[in-house]
Amino acid sequence: MTTEEQAIESSVDSTVPNAGATQIAVENPATGEVIAHVPVFSPDEVAEMARRGRAVQPAWAALGFEGRSRVLSRMQKWMTDNAERIIGVVVSETGKAYEDAQLADWAYGVAAAGFWAKNAEPYLADEKISTASPFVQGRKLVLRHSPLGLVGVIGPWNYPITNSFGDCIPALAAGNAVILKPSEVTPLTSLLLLEGLHECGMPEGVLQVATGYGDTGAALIDHVDMIMFTGSTATGKRVMSKAAETLTPVSMELGGKDPMLVLADADVDRAANLAVMYSMFNGGQTCISVERVYVEEPVYDEFVAKVTAKAAGLRNGVSTGPGTADVGAMTLPKQVDVVERHVEDARAKGAKVVVGGHRGHAGRGGYWFEPTVLVDVDHTMACMTEETFGPTLPIMKVADAEEAIRLANDSPYGLSASVVSKDLAKGEAVARRLEAGTVLVNDVLVNYLALELPMGGAKASGMGTRHGKGGIRKFCQHQSILVTRFALSNEPHMYPYKKRVTQGMQKAIRLIYGRGKRA
Repeated sequence: MTTEEQAIESSVDSTVPNAGATQIAVENPATGEVIAHVPVFSPDEVAEMARRGRAVQPAWAALGFEGRSRVLSRMQKWMTDNAERIIGVVVSETGKAYEDAQLADWAYGVAAAGFWAKNAEPYLADEKISTASPFVQGRKLVLRHSPLGLVGVIGPWNYPITNSFGDCIPALAAGNAVILKPSEVTPLTSLLLLEGLHECGMPEGVLQVATGYGDTGAALIDHVDMIMFTGSTATGKRVMSKAAETLTPVSMELGGKDPMLVLADADVDRAANLAVMYSMFNGGQTCISVERVYVEEPVYDEFVAKVTAKAAGLRNGVSTGPGTADVGAMTLPKQVDVVERHVEDARAKGAKVVVGGHRGHAGRGGYWFEPTVLVDVDHTMACMTEETFGPTLPIMKVADAEEAIRLANDSPYGLSASVVSKDLAKGEAVARRLEAGTVLVNDVLVNYLALELPMGGAKASGMGTRHGKGGIRKFCQHQSILVTRFALSNEPHMYPYKKRVTQGMQKAIRLIYGRGKRA
């Protein structure tokens, strides 16, 4: 069970460890050292936070796009000025490598603050709607987007900026107040960024951080107008069930088992570099990382050889600054057990471990699993069918692209996928047949940097999207307005009904709509 699953279950199960705690001991996963303590907010305290957020939200919304944009633009500058401090906190509570924290957390947050400061207004501006109906011609039709009021964000532990604080930014830009419940494993980054927002002029209470365990998260769902959740599919179902009690809308990014397809005409060097980089990036603890690879037979041996050589050279250790480690620790202790189970299950069923394969780190505390490459795998093995969320790369030989597509789609998940081919038309044609919310050709993961491009999952990988217009409009109430500017006091179709008028309208409707081709 993941920490997020415990967070929801503990709200109904008092036997879950730490459910009655008043403080959280935050560890550095690379060393096992306790680095800080944060409070556990009770359900009553969450209710008070919700009251405070609702009280200040109208004034925040009244600042308008320009006023909110000024605060977010200052926050972008604050994050660049405090880069080392922010990256240091992220590394200390996640155990990830410096570059992982720099590229996928800090840099994303900096870009997102500026992006939503600039694009909130054009994405949420009133839209004039045109109509094909002759019966509504001459009227003014408008679609507008107004803030929902109070948004709750339940964030994961793997990216405390990108997928926790990062979801708060568009919600705030839209004019909402927000309560962020970060993972109890990585709460320090959220508290630091809250400090930054206050320094940048955000009024007290507009964004609040509710640290805590399950009771805190469950209470948040009860008190907000919308929930944004990132975590496992199993926990997402529990969040959705809880939200259904109050008909609270939800948007979710859930689990993934993202495939990479390496076609026979691929640039094998690039394919191998992509596979190693984006299976091991952030210790493999990325929802859109490469979790399984299907390689066409003609290039299989070459691909495996290049992957093996590259993965064997990775430096797995405590990151003490730029360039000191490639793959850091695992952030969540229980996740090490999942990775070990998947590797041992594969071994028992005939797979071969060509790199790594063991938990722990000689001479170190903390939570570790070696960067691991597996071959001779198939779909009887958990490493190919269940989300591993760790530094593993299972590689399977396939006869052709058709087999690769079939196996890639043989999954309940559909978050992201990738195809490597020198034939761009072929690569895109294969991409269009994959059942995933995002597919990249000759790349992996970098779609996340294009904040204009929607990112969301298919099948059991979530609902709703991040980024693009949908990534901010989901935090809004959509209101349609129709204004009749010129009208008779009593129009012909109004009461009392008249046979002559009714028959005339029927002829008019037939004349307008009855000209289509017959089957």
